[in-house]
Amino acid sequence: MNKLEQIKALETGKGIQYLLDAAYKIFSNPIVMFDTFYNLIMYTDVVNDDPIWNELITTGTFSITEQEFFLSERFTEDVANADKLVVMKSAKLKYDRILGAIFNREHIKVANIVMVECMTPFGTDTHAAYEALADKITEEIRNDNHYNTYGREYHDTIIKKILDRQITDNGLYTGHVQILYDGFEDYLYLAVVDVMQNGMNRDRLAYFRDLLKKRYPSFKFAIYSDYVLMIISSKYDSFSPEGILGGPENPFDQNNIFTGISSSFENLYDLEKYYNEAIISLKSGIANSNGIANKSGRHIFLYKNT
Repeated sequence: MNKLEQIKALETGKGIQYLLDAAYKIFSNPIVMFDTFYNLIMYTDVVNDDPIWNELITTGTFSITEQEFFLSERFTEDVANADKLVVMKSAKLKYDRILGAIFNREHIKVANIVMVECMTPFGTDTHAAYEALADKITEEIRNDNHYNTYGREYHDTIIKKILDRQITDNGLYTGHVQILYDGFEDYLYLAVVDVMQNGMNRDRLAYFRDLLKKRYPSFKFAIYSDYVLMIISSKYDSFSPEGILGGPENPFDQNNIFTGISSSFENLYDLEKYYNEAIISLKSGIANSNGIANKSGRHIFLYKNT
């Protein structure tokens, strides 16, 4: 069998380490898996002289120096925009490598697998076989609660870091932030959802975040301050609540929760500005609707209408 056939023949259900070790025997090159925060997950225990490999295996992550190198060589951008594979070539690398993206059940990119060409030259069938390996590992983690939770929490973490100004370098952090764009259209909106007017006693923020996630699976969510945040996208530079959030059966009207929505934007590094717009929209909208009583019946307020 060729490499592609051998990879496809590998059993699932035996774990990531089994797949990596089996793939090493097929490709005769070491393979490592790390998450989207550059934390080491698993690797094939093969001694080699690649300095970047050895740094990752020894320290469990990539140094800022290495991250800046990936950025300067455009690897960060290539990986962020890749659907499946990226070939990493540079005169500054001791060995070429190939990277495959790993997705969870919700199609959120949660990890990468990298194979280093330090023992056996890549062949004509390497790319197709390696893509099949990435698919195989994606299938392996499909029902893994860790990776599904990690994907959702990744969005939450990055959104908070942008709003708290912990991420301000739109070069170095491009790879992290780019994952928020996955599956989005051209124009973005930020919705700030106030759930405190609902009378339930349980954890309202977590409850309504989960409820809204089920209703709007393509949105990106975070809990920030006392609000549920939703990043929404549209093909058009205009917002139609009925088209995007639903008509009379929408969860805002049904549950007496309110949302303020920003104007459109494209750059996620400007999120703080549009958060402030959404807050203004929310607060002035509720005030103009006679507060908690909301005699107007409105629960969705757009920034341009306030």
